[in-house]
Amino acid sequence: MDGATVALLGLAALFVLLLIRLPVGLSMLVAGAAGIALIRPQAVLPVIAGETFAVSSRYALTIIPLFMLMGNLAVVSGMSRELYLAANSWLRRFRGGLAAASIVASAGFSAMSGSSLAAAVTMGRVALPEMQRFQYDRSLAAGAVAAGGTLGILIPPSAGLVLYGILTEQSIGRLFMAGLIPGIVLTFLFVLTVFVVVWLQPRKAPRGGPASPPAERERTPAGAYWILGLVAVTLGGIYAGVFSAIEAAGVGAFLTFVVALARRRLTRHGLGEAVLSTLRACGTVFLILIGAYVFKVFLGFSGLPFAAADWVAGQGWSGAQVAALILVMFIVLGTFLDGFAMLVLTIPLVQPILASLGVDLIWFGVMIVVTLEMGLISPPVGLNTFVVHGVAPDVPMGAIYRGIIPFWLAMLALLALLALFPQIVTFLPRAMYG
Repeated sequence: MDGATVALLGLAALFVLLLIRLPVGLSMLVAGAAGIALIRPQAVLPVIAGETFAVSSRYALTIIPLFMLMGNLAVVSGMSRELYLAANSWLRRFRGGLAAASIVASAGFSAMSGSSLAAAVTMGRVALPEMQRFQYDRSLAAGAVAAGGTLGILIPPSAGLVLYGILTEQSIGRLFMAGLIPGIVLTFLFVLTVFVVVWLQPRKAPRGGPASPPAERERTPAGAYWILGLVAVTLGGIYAGVFSAIEAAGVGAFLTFVVALARRRLTRHGLGEAVLSTLRACGTVFLILIGAYVFKVFLGFSGLPFAAADWVAGQGWSGAQVAALILVMFIVLGTFLDGFAMLVLTIPLVQPILASLGVDLIWFGVMIVVTLEMGLISPPVGLNTFVVHGVAPDVPMGAIYRGIIPFWLAMLALLALLALFPQIVTFLPRAMYG
């Protein structure tokens, strides 16, 4: 049996395992090990042991637990709630201001945690009850929280960009800088989407109230100022070259811990909860990475990525055409596959093709992460929609799906904007690294 046939069988087996809801990491580990056993039986145990050790001891991966801990400390210390209250105090004068505030607060929280699911859960618990209390339309409220949560994998420190950087061996610092401006632009587009929706359908949100008095605006956002300061230190330190992205994660986690202690909001129970939440999330991520690397070795043994690259080269397609086809494929796959699963399944296949055609892999990484964001709210699998439903079980899934449509279209608009003006992505990395 030739390598290409084995690779196709391995991919088919992987999809079957995913369909029967075996965890993504285990699915890739099992399918990859079985495929290696068919091609090089003597290499199965060395590959599994070697990749497990390599992933577990990889210095670059320390960035994931550190930034996750940073976000969890912000939650248990109450800073994330105060961030929402601060955004609300400035935006509540506008119709739809609560929904816009949930998006702005999600962006701020994402700049600490790097996790979309964490942002959706945190802002869902804080913002949804407030919007229900003021009689916001359920679809608009749920859609704003679900969409705002997706910013966690685009705005640095982004777990999606970290994983992409590791899989493609690109600079994580460059990817962080590349994702910053698109993340801000997408936040603006989401806020604009809220205002357009309530302008077209005023019944979806009550009329805005009076702006908070200046004295109240000074008192309310104390936690927000701390979060903005911590984000400025970590991302500013990376941009200024004071420390690397990995060192920034350590500095950010330590400073967040110090701030939480200084505010006297961190209890022993809260600290334990933050650490346990971080360990659970990291266990899932590391299992996915171990499975991904085993599966990546299997694909390398099969020769499929190089055969695919040769085939594409023979068709005479340009880099832009291939990149567009891959992005469309990701948008379709996002309707039924987890984002991390899509990354680890497809990037080893498409990277040789894109590299041979001269596609900028930093620009492409940001484009891919935007499509992963679209997948997070795309039915029927969109994880953020289920997170919101879990936080607010009285909101039907149909209402959530109706609410996310305008925000999904805003992401599509961002993809078109970044395709037409790639300098939005490449400006900061080139200014910083050359």
